[in-house]
Formats: sequence, C-alpha cells, structure tokens
Amino acid sequence: MNIFVGNLNYKMTSEGLTELFSPHGQVSSARIINDKMSGRSKGFGFVEMPDNEEALKAIAAIHETEVMGRKIIASEARAPQR
Repeated sequence: MNIFVGNLNYKMTSEGLTELFSPHGQVSSARIINDKMSGRSKGFGFVEMPDNEEALKAIAAIHETEVMGRKIIASEARAPQR
C-alpha cells in the first residue's frame, strides 16, 4: 500500500520517514517530495508498505501524532489525477 504522509517538518528525511514507519511493519520505500527548483522539501512524502494490514495499522498509529514539532497526517495515497 502506498501511504501519503503530510504536514512534515521540512527537515524530515526519507530515512527519518522509514524509521517512523518501520516499527509498524516492513517498509519497501520512503521518499520526501522536493521542490524541483529549490531542492527543498515540500513537506510531504510517500511510504510504500507491502502488507496492507501492517500499512493500515501504521496509518492508525501515526496519523495526527506530533513528529518534529508538527502534527502529521497519514492516509492511503490516492491515484494521481489526470
């Protein structure tokens, strides 16, 4: 399952995102989305977890928790709009 994680601190790294979700199950990948021009974080990212049950538990555990001074949101990622 692909998980959207928003309202992240701009200093959060992909490694930090992996560490945040790892206690809840296997993480296939984690990436922070960066601005193409400045290279700075846009404040959101995506985590891929192969087990849907673990992913749902991770979302429930992490959604609206405070991480690095910000209350983050976690939800199942939606397909991109065309």
